[in-house]
Amino acid sequence: MVDRRKFLKGVGVSLALPFMDSLASASTPAKPPVRLAFMYMPHGVIMDQFWPKSQEEFLNSPPPIIQSLKPIMDQCLMMKGISGVPITPFNGAPHALELSTWLTGRLPDADSRDRINISISADQIMANYVGAQTLLPSLELATMPQTWKENQEGLHEGYYNYCSFRSPTRPVPAETDPRNVLNRLFGKQGREGTVSQTNPLDRKMLDRVLGGARDLRRTLARGDQQKLDEYLDSVRSVERRIAAIETRQQEAAFEKNGVSPAKRHATDSAPIEVKIPEGDKRSEYMKVMCDLTILAFQTDTTRVSTYIGSRPNGASYPELGFSNQHHSQTHYGTDQDKISKVAAINKFNVDQYAYMVKKMHALKEGNGTLLDNCIMMWGSGLEDGHNHRRENLPFIIAGKGGGSINTGRFLPDVKGNQGDLLTTLLTCVGIPLDRPIGIATKQITEMKA
Repeated sequence: MVDRRKFLKGVGVSLALPFMDSLASASTPAKPPVRLAFMYMPHGVIMDQFWPKSQEEFLNSPPPIIQSLKPIMDQCLMMKGISGVPITPFNGAPHALELSTWLTGRLPDADSRDRINISISADQIMANYVGAQTLLPSLELATMPQTWKENQEGLHEGYYNYCSFRSPTRPVPAETDPRNVLNRLFGKQGREGTVSQTNPLDRKMLDRVLGGARDLRRTLARGDQQKLDEYLDSVRSVERRIAAIETRQQEAAFEKNGVSPAKRHATDSAPIEVKIPEGDKRSEYMKVMCDLTILAFQTDTTRVSTYIGSRPNGASYPELGFSNQHHSQTHYGTDQDKISKVAAINKFNVDQYAYMVKKMHALKEGNGTLLDNCIMMWGSGLEDGHNHRRENLPFIIAGKGGGSINTGRFLPDVKGNQGDLLTTLLTCVGIPLDRPIGIATKQITEMKA
């Protein structure tokens, strides 16, 4: 069998390239793999600004929160009626469980609340099956550090911070630093096969690696040349945007210590380490993480990714013109100001998801687009943050999953639960399951092509 994935190599670094038909023999079927991604937002949505009232409204005049998806609604699927995991006997722990049950479809063990014991998550089930075929078995990303300290109903604080679990007792930490993510995607190997922490933005290193593309380009058909050019432009774009974030961090560090950027000298001490600030240009930060997900899928570096847009507490959105934390606004009652702020936060998060899937729809792959060969799910572990309901969880699915998903539809009365949805998604990407996920009892056949 011919491998249509090629690597550019230089100074100990390998960069996987997209699938190219020119690298296949005439007898090799040009069928890309199917990928699966999850993107999470806490606290639910303002329901009447999220759910369409009809199929016609879904396609032609979607509600405000999902308006940014309008250009690609034919690539999306929305299903109203998916219930979450009932949380009894943990009724006082809605936020600890909205995240931890989202991909497991199961409650923690009530007899061992002070330690993690829940279930392997859907993303890691897929990683176990396809991970050996890629450089990274899975990719876990987060906007915020997973360090929140809270013990609702005596539950381990890890339930508040993680949604990916390699086993019932082993959560998977998510990466919050774009630099580290890019380094993993470049795959610079150190001793014993570990990924080293060499700076992926080293211009000499990157130039040597990408320079090899010139020779490769001459051997490709015109369509694959365009695909290669688009891919390399994406690499450079992500590189520049991460560098811009780091420049802002360094300047902020100098200013904090009384040294303006204009007064910097070569003898000045190196700036202290500054994390990407919470809420500062959150949209740009999230777009970089979305771009890294795209690159990972485009190059088949991984086939499953999970991105926690924010955890169930501590997030604020100064870009939207207010400093209130997300959670504090979700207990809105009849307060229209709070309702409008939560709706704006909902829209902001869907906008970042829309940015990613629209970009994937613009990238050609095989006989279609990158999005055609992916299933990208956005959602939340609560129906709404005010009453903590879980009967009708908000989900959006984009991508056709290699032909397994029938998109362009709003299904207003689906009967199923979170476990049913996860089970169906894994079967759509070709993962054989020996048992349902969590509380699942069936597959949701209405969503399939």
